[in-house]
Amino acid sequence: MGAKLDRRKKYTRMVLKEALIILLEEKQISSITIKEICEQADINRSTFYSHYSSQYDLLHSIEEEFIENMVATLSRYNFSKEDEALQMTERILEYIVENNVICQILLSENSDIHFQKKGMMITKEFIFKNWITDKHLEPETLEYISMFVVSGSIYVIKHWLENRMDKTPKEMAEIINNFVNRGLLNIR
Repeated sequence: MGAKLDRRKKYTRMVLKEALIILLEEKQISSITIKEICEQADINRSTFYSHYSSQYDLLHSIEEEFIENMVATLSRYNFSKEDEALQMTERILEYIVENNVICQILLSENSDIHFQKKGMMITKEFIFKNWITDKHLEPETLEYISMFVVSGSIYVIKHWLENRMDKTPKEMAEIINNFVNRGLLNIR
């Protein structure tokens, strides 16, 4: 009995998430109602509220799931070496390609800023965790540098998605990594 209930719970959450994603393609989270989500998912309001407290709660659940999967992907790498940092960047971009529809929606103006901030924190932690020991910079300076690099990378990825991924994940990883490691002066 428990397994059947668990399957039903998973299914309900899945269709609610899918419904919100469809609605986010058309309009902002602030103008989406619970009624619209329920109609789209063909689920009643009381069922919705047994899983989520609001449309924002549902959106954050989608974001958390995306980030958890991304972290699981990133955890397989050690980024202190430049070649592995390149592989890590490529792997993130491959993950984004595999999930490009949802990623584009989560990075769009229709979503909220929570996802970008969370993504920045995670990427910063992974990219700079080992890099910090190699550079002798004060924490405040490092904070500014990492914010610049991570926020820039997020907007580059957003633009790449909007351009229908016109470059391969490998090419994009090389562009990002070359800039991070060598800066503007050394770009050929």
